[in-house]
Amino acid sequence: MASSDRPPTDPRTRSRMSRQRRRDTVPELALRRELHRRGLRFFVDRAPIAGMRRRADLVFPRRRVAVYVDGCFWHRCPEHATAPKNNAEWWDAKLAANVRRDRDTDARLADAGWTVVRVWEHEDATTAADRVQRSLAQ
Repeated sequence: MASSDRPPTDPRTRSRMSRQRRRDTVPELALRRELHRRGLRFFVDRAPIAGMRRRADLVFPRRRVAVYVDGCFWHRCPEHATAPKNNAEWWDAKLAANVRRDRDTDARLADAGWTVVRVWEHEDATTAADRVQRSLAQ
C-alpha cells in the first residue's frame, strides 16, 4: 500500500504504532524460552521455504514446522480482537488483508509439505509449547 493511500494519523497513534515490534515480542520470547528449556532448537524470524517472503517466528526446517505467534489485534483473534474507531474502514481492510495473507501462507506451506502452528499472543507459553512439540512429533 502506498503511503498516499493511508489516512492521516495523529502523532500519538503514529508514535505508538512505530514501537510495535515485528519480532522478539514478549509472547514470542516466552515461547522460545519454553521450547529451548525443553531442548528444542529452531531458527528465529526466517522464511520457511526459499522464495517465500513471509517469515515465520520459529522454524524447524528438518521437521518442516513453521510457528507463527500472532498478535490478537493484528490477526483478529476471535476472543480479543478490537476494531479501531478512527479510520475504521481503512483498519478493517488492513486487518482483513492480514488474515487473508495468513490463510494464504498456511495453504502455501501445507502445499509444500509443511505444518503450520499458529499461536495467539494471549496463549500460555507452556500450552503453546505443548502444541508445537506435538506437531514436531508427527
